[in-house]
Order: sequence, then structure tokens, then C-alpha cells
Amino acid sequence: MNRLLQMAHELWLATLMGSFMAKDGENKRLLNEFSDIFYRHHNWIENDLFSKNIEYDYNRDNIPIKVDKLSVLLRNIIDRINQIELALCVCDDKELKARIEHDFEYIKYTLQNMPDEDINAFNMQRKYKNIELSQEATDALTLFLFEESYKEYELIMIYNYLKVHSSDCFINRIFDIMIQESFFHLRSFGEMMAEMGILGVPRVIHKSLYQVEDVVKFLKDGIEEEIGAKEQCKELSDAVAKDSVELAKFFDFINYQESYHIDLMKQALEYYTKKVADE
Repeated sequence: MNRLLQMAHELWLATLMGSFMAKDGENKRLLNEFSDIFYRHHNWIENDLFSKNIEYDYNRDNIPIKVDKLSVLLRNIIDRINQIELALCVCDDKELKARIEHDFEYIKYTLQNMPDEDINAFNMQRKYKNIELSQEATDALTLFLFEESYKEYELIMIYNYLKVHSSDCFINRIFDIMIQESFFHLRSFGEMMAEMGILGVPRVIHKSLYQVEDVVKFLKDGIEEEIGAKEQCKELSDAVAKDSVELAKFFDFINYQESYHIDLMKQALEYYTKKVADE
């Protein structure tokens, strides 16, 4: 079951990366939707492990995605699905097994009939749309996207792990919002990276980051990290403002979203602090 979880994780992430690199249109929409389904598969397998008190982690193998044709990645995704289908024999939840198998049947059919397209997500041109950025602004944007795409992936996995291990409705509501927000940011940054030809898979997260023992400390550190992210957004907005109003406004938009994240984390911190005190 641990290996099954890892395979589901890798399938989800490979498909998500595919949705970033595909051009706007039906291919992108379908890959985005399928990645959401694979993410749910991962979570259902994880919940099954948790319910059986089986220890697990989010370790995974490298996920090669550097292709020049979408069809190459699609074949890789189908191969991953086939491997998971064989591994599903270890899943004794018959309804879950049947659900995943039926999802796979349709998704494989759709992927096999998806029109091919050229992929430019790895050409290293570092050009975003037709916007002319200075070298300084380009370097700042490149560094920001690499750092923040990893951070958002990290936060998805951390909050997901904490949510699975909590039965508290108030806290899980906050964790769920943070997961959804991080997905939006990850998709936004990932699509920008693909447009600039610098797309990369986020590195593996060490289990010490999500197997949190002191949630109060985690939330305090997280608030400081979000404050830092706000400052980075403001600096980046200022760096690109003279070259692109569009990009400056986008990073201001992200900056203001981080403000609400800080407020949510403060609510969670106050709740946890009181809960610890009451105990």
C-alpha cells in the first residue's frame, strides 16, 4: 500500500506538470481535471493507510517530464496508470479499487485519443508572453518562480498530511482553504514557468517538514514565511512594474492573497494555543 501511494503521488504530479506544459485549450483542461482526480485517488489511498494505522510518507522517485511532444508524456502517464492497475491488487477496499479502475479506463481512452502538440516548456528562453523584461527583472522572476512553485507544492503536501491526521472540523476547514489556495498559486506559477521554458518538477519533500510534532511552532514559522512571501511579491512587483503593468498587478494580486493566508494561520494558531492550554 505504501508503494501504491507513492505511485499515485507520481502519477498525479506527472499529470499536473503535463497540464502546465500543454497549450491553452482542451488538452490543458482535460489534463488539469485528470490531475485533480489523481490527487483525490492519492488522498483516498492515504486515508485508507491512516485508517489502518499503517505508517507512510510522501517519498517518491524522480519524475522525468522533459519532452518535446505531448504524446511522449501521455504515453508515460498511461504506463504509470498500467503499473498502478497491477498494484491495485493490494487494496482490499473493493469500492475504492473499483472507483480507481473505472476512472483509469476512461482516462486512458481519452489520453490515447488526445491530439499531439509541440512542447516549448523546456526551451530556456525565459520570455513570458510578448513582455520585454530587463535582465534584472527576468532573473528575479525566474528565481521567484522556482522558489515559490516548490513552496506551494510543499504546503499542499504539509496541509494535506495535517488534515488527514486531524479530526477537528475548524482546523481542517483552514487546512482545506490553504490547500486550495496553494493549488491555485502552484498552477499559476507552473504555467508561467512553462511559458518561459523553465518548467521543473518540485523536489521531494523531507518527511520532517510534514510530519509535524509541534503544530503551534509550525504555524508560527508559517506566518513568518507568509510574511516573507508577501515581501518577495512586493519586490517582484516593483522589479517588473516598469516593464509590465500586467505582471506587476498579478504579483500584487498574489501579495494580497498572502495577507488572508496569514490571517487564517493566525486563527489556527490562536485555536491551537488555546487547545494546548486547556489540555
